[in-house]
Amino acid sequence: MKTIDPSLIAAQNDKLARHVHHDYEHLGEQLARRNIDIETVRARVAAFGVAIPSWGVGTGGTRFARFPGQGEPRHVFDKLQDCAVIQQLGRATPTVSLHIPWDRCSDWSELRQAAEAGGLAFDAMNSNTFSDQPGQPLSYKFGSLTHVDAAVREQAVAHNLECIAIGRKLGSKALTVWIGDGSNFPGQQHFRRAFDRYLDSTRQIYAGLPGDWRMFLEHKICEPAFYATVIQDWGSSFLAASALGPQAQCLVDLGHHAPNVNIELIVARLIAAGKLAGFHFNDSKYGDDDLDAGSVSPYRLFLVFNELIAAEHEQATGFDPAYMLDQSHNVTDPIESLISSAAQVQRTCAQALLVDRAALDAAQHANDALTATGLLQKAFQTDVTPLLQRVRLDAGGAIDPIATYRASGYRQRVAEERPAVKGGSGGIV
Repeated sequence: MKTIDPSLIAAQNDKLARHVHHDYEHLGEQLARRNIDIETVRARVAAFGVAIPSWGVGTGGTRFARFPGQGEPRHVFDKLQDCAVIQQLGRATPTVSLHIPWDRCSDWSELRQAAEAGGLAFDAMNSNTFSDQPGQPLSYKFGSLTHVDAAVREQAVAHNLECIAIGRKLGSKALTVWIGDGSNFPGQQHFRRAFDRYLDSTRQIYAGLPGDWRMFLEHKICEPAFYATVIQDWGSSFLAASALGPQAQCLVDLGHHAPNVNIELIVARLIAAGKLAGFHFNDSKYGDDDLDAGSVSPYRLFLVFNELIAAEHEQATGFDPAYMLDQSHNVTDPIESLISSAAQVQRTCAQALLVDRAALDAAQHANDALTATGLLQKAFQTDVTPLLQRVRLDAGGAIDPIATYRASGYRQRVAEERPAVKGGSGGIV
């Protein structure tokens, strides 16, 4: 697997290492005055990881057009190579989440070996019953797991069971199920019957889960079903996960909610119910924009992490969230965006670890709103850059991963090996 020459990374780091150690010591002194041990925080941040979506290393697009970039991955092995580069430089993305059938290959053991060679493992498997594939007998135009035709539902169930079988070969431990089923016109679909069909289909998938697997149910308020989506909000997802059983949980994508929804409150509710599966991290301005994490609303991301770190601190029952990036890169190099987003998520985790939990509890108990919100803002406004740089340096990554990536010429190198992809097609992938 061709990644970046470690000697280049070392050379780039040598230019900055002295400054990093100085800045890290200075940050440690600042935190010590707040009774925070920087070494404890550093260890917890170093242990944090977020998965890369295999589809994220390709150029995204819109419903109208897609403009491919240079050196786009040709197949899943190319995708793994790009993911290995992201992990090599950023040291925050140790796993990859595959999407079937986009990531099919002829030898799954070879794929697993390739991942291990690149220092990677596999996160949740993702099924695709929201678009038709070449050679597919029945269409999902009017739904998949909730289709009125039992034969279509059986086809969709079988695909999900196949994803589980593939995942077992790769060492995955979860299946993510997102469907675009719903309606675009009032009266088009019987709401209650559609939900009942969803439960019937997912029960069959749930029955095929290994005992140590989880099933992540992902909701989305709209698109492609713009009038009514079957699993459109966390309430529908929670109802379904509760009906299925303890291995079923609710996945939160930060772009899958109505504008101004209090996502951190939803997170708290799901944690309390033991039904938080984890996250697809991205950002949005208008809807499901799939922008780079923290690029528009970094404080919202922090407030989400505040709930996560609080649950960890309080040892909430069943708390074991899975984290993944889920983005569409239309005008940037996907590798750069994923490195940047992973670092932003890691940064936000570090900031949430700086919240004085005892002081926050006391302020909440005293109904001292100004002190409580000030404690959150103080943590959020702390520049933890030296800590993140030190984590990457200690793990053999790059102090400045974007600059090192550009200096490596990796994109230009793979562009010579991978044939150019023609643009003009529509769709997000």
